[in-house]
Amino acid sequence: MDPSFVIALGLLLCISCLLILSWKMGFGRGKLPPGPVPLPIIGNILQVDLKNVPESLCKLAKEYGPVFTLQFGVECIVVLHGYKEVKEALIDHGDKFADRAHMPILKVTSSGFGLIVSNGERWKQTRRFSLMTLRNFGMGKRSIEERVQEVAKYLVEELKKTKGLPCDPTFILECAPCNVICSVIFQKHFEYKDQKFLYLMKLLNENIKIASSPWMQVYSSFPSLVHYLPGSHHKIVKNVRLQHEFILEEVKDHQRTLDPHSPLDFIDCFLMKMEQEKQQPQSEFTIENLVCTVADLFAAGTETTSTTLRYGLLLLLKHPEITGKIHEEINHVIGRDRSPCMKDRNKMPYTNAVVHEIQRYIDLVPTNLPHSVSEDVRFRQYLIPKGTTIIPVLSSVLYDDEEFPNPDQFDPGHFLDESGNFNKSDYFMPFSAGKRICAGEGLARMELFLFFTTILQNFTLKSPIDPKDIDTTPVASGFIRVPPSYELCFLPS
Repeated sequence: MDPSFVIALGLLLCISCLLILSWKMGFGRGKLPPGPVPLPIIGNILQVDLKNVPESLCKLAKEYGPVFTLQFGVECIVVLHGYKEVKEALIDHGDKFADRAHMPILKVTSSGFGLIVSNGERWKQTRRFSLMTLRNFGMGKRSIEERVQEVAKYLVEELKKTKGLPCDPTFILECAPCNVICSVIFQKHFEYKDQKFLYLMKLLNENIKIASSPWMQVYSSFPSLVHYLPGSHHKIVKNVRLQHEFILEEVKDHQRTLDPHSPLDFIDCFLMKMEQEKQQPQSEFTIENLVCTVADLFAAGTETTSTTLRYGLLLLLKHPEITGKIHEEINHVIGRDRSPCMKDRNKMPYTNAVVHEIQRYIDLVPTNLPHSVSEDVRFRQYLIPKGTTIIPVLSSVLYDDEEFPNPDQFDPGHFLDESGNFNKSDYFMPFSAGKRICAGEGLARMELFLFFTTILQNFTLKSPIDPKDIDTTPVASGFIRVPPSYELCFLPS
């Protein structure tokens, strides 16, 4: 065969493949927003800093506008940058933007079950049941508050064991919210030295670090290829499988001890729902969905709150003048003779503002979890095809310089009016917004207020180094922003 014919045929095949890929990536399927020109096969992945995706998206928004398109591999992504854009999509058109986008690693580990990655009727039923069950167990009511207060007292006792010496607070601060969610899910409170507890924490910590690494963005962009290559994604799959095995053992224990007249925790309630729907072949209440839902609640209820606590204490070390004002407000409103409670929050505008500012400033989940449109959507002057991945950039809302003057500064004044009263802001979206807003938002808000106030009621924070030398820059900005490691002294008040 003529070599030139072979070359021409090869080029024709390559061009045909690229055209097919381009069509799959959105060309011809709708009128997508503008964006940087993608390279063949790899798309725009080289135009994004995988070590700091949020910053890259903010820079691209300045060039292409608040709604723009990126391509990672063969996946087409529409990025929403700014409060108006995020609100319009997630709230004003919430039903159409409520689907969860394809997340390759979670598809492998969860198979579409649970709260985080499920869609359609499964997601609606699981979320509705989870919210109702959490409310019935007291989310926002006295019973949950008592559990948090109990864990907070236990936290204080553990911090006293440091005897005022410099310590890394990471592990202790992870254990507290973990025990709160474990009490709701398993009706258990683990000792900090419990080997099973330590094992669970280890698996969770490893997965969060891997999920926030640049490698996971590469995996998400080219899952079919990377899946078969060596890499840390295999560690996540293994760890999740081990977590599921632990949860399944708990489920089996609950099945043996379940009293239908007196459910003790979330698992009991789910098992009762399964029994009620056992004659329905299409029921979403299955063992697989239970295990994945519990895993989602456990991970989300532990890591985000503990990281916020750890980052918050670092910021308070950096700004001792702010910490001093919180101490004054605690002494005035709560005193020393009783534990902080949620009723105190309305009387403590400054402390409430500090907690909100911590969440705004650390911008914990900067690019949100990716959404997807459930149908062809006309958005502004664009037509976004069904199934397109949507990234609502929460950083662009939390760092809006009109709503929060000097957003790069840690300033509780962002949530205070001229009279010192707490000032609520619609731009406060650390838990996302709309249909997919964090199911545990109420619990997380309660934990953050009670844990921070309880710690500062009992301790004075001291840094081993000069506060001016403290660096609060995150060491990773992937799935979540990870604060740098540090030490502090908890001096009994």
